[in-house]
Formats: sequence, structure tokens, C-alpha cells
Amino acid sequence: MAIKNLVSAFIFLLVLVLPAHLANAHYLHRDFYREKCPQAEHIVYYITYKFISKNPSLAAALLRMHFHDCFVRGCDGSVLLTSSKKNAERDAIPNLSLRGFEVIDTVKSALEKACPRVVSCADILALVARDAVTIINGPHWEVPTGRRDGKVSIKSEALTNLPPPFANITVLKQMFAVKGLNVKDLAVLSGGHTIGISHCGSFSNRLYNFTGKGDTDPTLDPNYVVQLKKKCKPGDQNTLVEMDPGSVKTFDVNYYKVVAQRRGLFQSDAALLNDVATQAYVRLQALTRGLTFAGDFAVSMEKMGKIGVLTGKAGEIRKKCGFVN
Repeated sequence: MAIKNLVSAFIFLLVLVLPAHLANAHYLHRDFYREKCPQAEHIVYYITYKFISKNPSLAAALLRMHFHDCFVRGCDGSVLLTSSKKNAERDAIPNLSLRGFEVIDTVKSALEKACPRVVSCADILALVARDAVTIINGPHWEVPTGRRDGKVSIKSEALTNLPPPFANITVLKQMFAVKGLNVKDLAVLSGGHTIGISHCGSFSNRLYNFTGKGDTDPTLDPNYVVQLKKKCKPGDQNTLVEMDPGSVKTFDVNYYKVVAQRRGLFQSDAALLNDVATQAYVRLQALTRGLTFAGDFAVSMEKMGKIGVLTGKAGEIRKKCGFVN
């Protein structure tokens, strides 16, 4: 009966996607490089496998990088651009902890040797993120290609477009809706936190100064608070903590069990319990051991990968991912 009720509540997740953000998505298609660079996706997978097999934690980092790219100016590879004046997206506070750029650069270098100026950095990032997750036995999703690279990367836009870890459910729903993603996508993509780590500074306010009065976030499990305080002392900004304790290297549904137990690390994780639809999704996955999670994640990732893409003659194909031509 409990599962039946959750499924009923889950109906609230059916929210229409805003078509404007997918206007160019129909120009993307599978085997886009079949004629000009037929080995492209094989090269991407081979190099990604070499990196992930040596350092599996990079899978979470590359997935996060793809997310951060798509939420700012769309999936155009703008997060990869560097700036001597430190005013590019990757210089913004939320992106300072991004890592895995060497994977993208290595793939790009190999592709430039095989087929110069053909495969975009935006496509490389989308493919690498998918392959990295698949390599650690996570979900596999289709990545239609044909994206072109943006020429603009602005630090301030990362701050205003990336959902912060302290966001409440209202803010999260609004920020996803603006990108053409619905409430279900929010609940599903949050599940990406099943892998990866975070610095204490991203959630320490929940432990020591939640309302500015030296208090603890009352929505966080008190026993978990004790555990976190042992790892994160007051003022500690750098110690690393697993987002999905005990399951950080495995792409599974344990994240939803953690959130359901009020042990979500970020306020944005805990916020999923404050909406009837997202709460229903969390509890459904926790109770059914993620019966639909892998398939749902694949659908939402493919949708996310189409946000604001540049196609046709827009943008360019960068020779090096960190620099415009």
C-alpha cells in the first residue's frame, strides 16, 4: 500500500518541459561523426577508460563538470575555457573544485590527431561524462552528438545559474524549470550524488551556524550531525566527506535511502523531502531499491545534455578546449 501511495503522489512529477531550451536539440543525432570521424566515440571511450580504471573517483568529477557546463549557457563547453584574468566560468567559486580537465584535454588531443577540427569539446564532455559513469557500472544513456563550442565564458554567470548546495526546494524547482527540466528531472539528477565527495565548507553551516545563532539544522539526523562534526571541525573548509557514505564509488540508489533517513549532506539534498513529488520519488526509490532509477537517470541525462546546444554554424569547433580559436 505504501508503494501504491507513492506511485500516486509521483503523478505530480509530470511537468511540461519548456521547449525554448531544446530548440536546437533536433539537430543532434547519433553517429553525427560517422563520415568525418567514424572512430571518434571509440577514442573517447578508450581514453576515458584508461583514466577511470586508474582513478574511479574521476567519474563523479566528470559527471559534475558536464552538469556545470550545461547549466551555464547550455551544453557548449564554456566551462572548459580558461581566462588569464580569472573571469571565466571555471574561476567561479562553485567551479574551483572541478577536476578532470586533463581527461577532456587528452581526448581532444587524440581526436585532433585522428580528425582535426571535427569533434567539438562540448560533445567530448558529454560523451566522457556518460562513458565515465558507465565504466563504474552506472547507467548508460544515449548521447546524440553535433554540439558546437561556445566562445563566451563568464564567471558571474556560473554564480547565478548553478544551483547552490544551500538551495531550498522552491529555488531548486525554479532553477531547473528555467533550463527546461521538470520536477522529476530534479529528483532524478540529484541522484548523481550517489557518487562523489564534498568539502566541509559546502555544508558546515548546517552543523554549526544554521540560522546565524550557532545552531544545527533541525532537519539533519542528530546522530549524523555527531558523525559529521568529528570530521568537520568549526572553520574547516577543506576536509573531504563522502556524499553517499559507504557507497561513494558505486552508482546505486543508496543516495535515496540516505536522503529518506534525513542524512542528505547538502540542504539541497534535504530539500527533496519538502515537496510532495520529489519526496515521493525519494521514498519510491528507497523502498523499491531503485526499481526505475537507472532508466530515469538515462532519460534525464539525455534531456540535460540538450540544454541550449549550439548547432549548425553557431559557435565553433575549438582546436584546444581551454581556448577559443
